[in-house]
Amino acid sequence: MRTHFDAIVVGAGPAGSSAAILLARAGWSVALVEKQRFPRRKVCGECIAASNLPLLAALGVGPAFAASAGPELRRVALMSGERMVVADLPAMSHPEYPWGRALGRETLDTLLLEQARAAGAQVLQPWSALAIEGVAGDWHCAVEALETRAAVSLRAPVAIAAYGSWEALPLDRQRRRETRRASDLLAFKANFRDASLDEGVLPVLSFAGGYGGMVVADGGLTTIACCIRRDRLEACRQASPALRAGDAVEALLRRDCRGVRRALQAASRAGPWLAAGPLDPGVRLRADDPLFRIGNAAGEAHPIIGEGMSMALQSAWLLCAQLLADKRCDQLAGKAWQDDVARRYAAAWRSQFAPRLRLAAVFAHLAMRPAATTLLMGLARNWPGVLTLGAQWGDKTRCAVDAATMAALAPIAASAAPRPGRAFALPASRGGSGKHEMMITEENR
Repeated sequence: MRTHFDAIVVGAGPAGSSAAILLARAGWSVALVEKQRFPRRKVCGECIAASNLPLLAALGVGPAFAASAGPELRRVALMSGERMVVADLPAMSHPEYPWGRALGRETLDTLLLEQARAAGAQVLQPWSALAIEGVAGDWHCAVEALETRAAVSLRAPVAIAAYGSWEALPLDRQRRRETRRASDLLAFKANFRDASLDEGVLPVLSFAGGYGGMVVADGGLTTIACCIRRDRLEACRQASPALRAGDAVEALLRRDCRGVRRALQAASRAGPWLAAGPLDPGVRLRADDPLFRIGNAAGEAHPIIGEGMSMALQSAWLLCAQLLADKRCDQLAGKAWQDDVARRYAAAWRSQFAPRLRLAAVFAHLAMRPAATTLLMGLARNWPGVLTLGAQWGDKTRCAVDAATMAALAPIAASAAPRPGRAFALPASRGGSGKHEMMITEENR
């Protein structure tokens, strides 16, 4: 088994797999470490803004995405209590990709992972990264095979953290479990068959102590994802002690939101509720951090604006644009060179994503407060365009990867198609077996 690489990427979600594809196609040797077997369900709103579709096409999964994803998302709705306001979503000025769509993570992540493998990345799955130690130019990553418990130490001059915020390394998870607060936001997600949500509508849900969203994704399944304060969840469970956490959340949504109640009137749930958290919104990039971070490992926005997937995909491209700026690998061991890359990447990341984090925080805190939501609903009823404007402020139609960066990386991305004889191992259906389901928080037991 090979143990020395140009780069080690920990985490094979959209950020990690995208980085592995771009680097491997540029001639780098890449190890991509992922602890979960794919396909697997994951707590996620599953919306992919139109700004990301050119990136997916350049990564080589555009046709498969187009064939599997849900309908184009053309309208946005705000649902709170018995009220609902609908407005147009802004279209992106692209001749092929004006509208976003939704695709289950069990499908999207599998597509990107197999594309990374086809590009030449060595995929270690299911392997757990136990620790990343060293300095820029000389990293050591201890990994363990989850099925055989075989342990290996990988070595590379470049290390990229793409394991998100809920999927931190074991030591990080232990530290985070030590403190619980009433204000913690816990995330839940479920899929439903035969729901009556209109195609092309992207509702935002507002309720006391939480917020969420619904969307029609692939296979005609409707995804409902939400975040709820720990104290509100505990109150719901005390009122209905026989219910599991996810069932209590569903009961709350049906009771407190007419839009959810109507959408689920004749629906059946496809698999159990999944839970994760608590959320930890904020910027994790530090000027003195020698580890390159992408996706939620770099920073996390409140998911109310649905930009988590955008930040994952686009941050991978921003980092790789800096790493591949001179198309050379012979400088990788130089700490000064990596420090310069880190500074340029961090500046680009903050410029592109910090405003989204601030806007998402404002929207989230408004949505969780009934008085603020009442004022917002009144404004939206009189001026529905405020919802369209909010989507524009959330950068639904703007990509952090500019035309010049796309032009620089597109030849690399387009140079390699999947290797002959390799078929993508996509899931046949979603939500039924529970084989790959993952329950993260104790609250969902």
